[in-house]
Amino acid sequence: MTALSLRGVSKAFGPVKVIHGIDLDVADGEFVVFVGPSGCGKSTLLRIIAGLEQPSAGEIRLGGAVVNDVPAADRGLAMVFQSYALYPHMSVRQNLAFGLENSRTPREDIEARVGEAARMLRIEELLKRKPRQLSGGQRQRVAIGRALVRRPGIFLLDEPLSNLDAELRVAMRAELAGLRQRIGGTMIYVTHDQTEAMTLADRIVVLNAGRIEQIGAPLDLFNDPSSRFVAGFIGSPRMNFLEGQATPAGLDGVDVTLAGGTVLRVPVSAEGLATGEPVSVGFRPQQAVLSDAGLPLEVLHVEQLGSETLIHCRTGANENAVIAQYGQIPIRPGERLHLDPVRTPLLLFGTDGRRILARPAVDRPAESGRMEEA
Repeated sequence: MTALSLRGVSKAFGPVKVIHGIDLDVADGEFVVFVGPSGCGKSTLLRIIAGLEQPSAGEIRLGGAVVNDVPAADRGLAMVFQSYALYPHMSVRQNLAFGLENSRTPREDIEARVGEAARMLRIEELLKRKPRQLSGGQRQRVAIGRALVRRPGIFLLDEPLSNLDAELRVAMRAELAGLRQRIGGTMIYVTHDQTEAMTLADRIVVLNAGRIEQIGAPLDLFNDPSSRFVAGFIGSPRMNFLEGQATPAGLDGVDVTLAGGTVLRVPVSAEGLATGEPVSVGFRPQQAVLSDAGLPLEVLHVEQLGSETLIHCRTGANENAVIAQYGQIPIRPGERLHLDPVRTPLLLFGTDGRRILARPAVDRPAESGRMEEA
């Protein structure tokens, strides 16, 4: 059964429309993550699902039933907020039990659920403390526990890790992944951090200006983005983009002349492309292959991260690019490198930002690209 279904959901605040006709299905037991830049509408969409905001148009179904007019408290959902929203005058035990007490849950059931959540989240020794006596990670566990005791049909989490430091965020990501495995519930998670999305999600929903750009499994979005926006948002460091002009090369693909005069051949369909049409060539820093010849690069800055080296470069067209190399590479600013466009996977994007797809495998040359000096 589909746990959640959205059809044509829109939201406007006065004359400003922030959500535009969203269609989405979330299956029972699925972990779905909404990602996108600030202001893209992901938190608003989550609040619409929770019942904290009313949609301006469209239909929301939970378990097959339309819930547009059902109050938030009666939707069988539980939400974890970015700010934790704990009651400062209550102990951890009281915070966990408060919602159940309000719903007149029997005392023995409350004690059983609070104890189960405390054991699952490893906060048993914290039950007598007040929120001010807890660390950020402990407060977040309590906020998750407060949702957990309600045994909701769907967990809604709105940027729950954004207030934590980097090391604690990594630890809490692992906690959330383990919790999901233990309880097997449906989770919808909002974040601006695509690393959280890649590591936690079954499917990612990429939002841009209130619209869905693409939905897919994390590696599908990384390897097969449908637009320049998705290609640039998913992945860290972000994808490199080089601007140029297209020249269709028949069945061989498209030749792209960069501003510096270098020509890259990209094995995609030339259908609909005119000579001289502006296009963008994209390649991921992690997939860049260096060689003795190819697209010339000047090293500007080097970041030695221990496990990998990030090389910030400038192309002959005065565009910036980042090359990620495994391990510790001895290289200094001012040195010259070359990108091998034959072995580096190249993607092509049109002026509308949509990806220009490769030809079917039967027509595609064995090589992934070709470089020529103009």
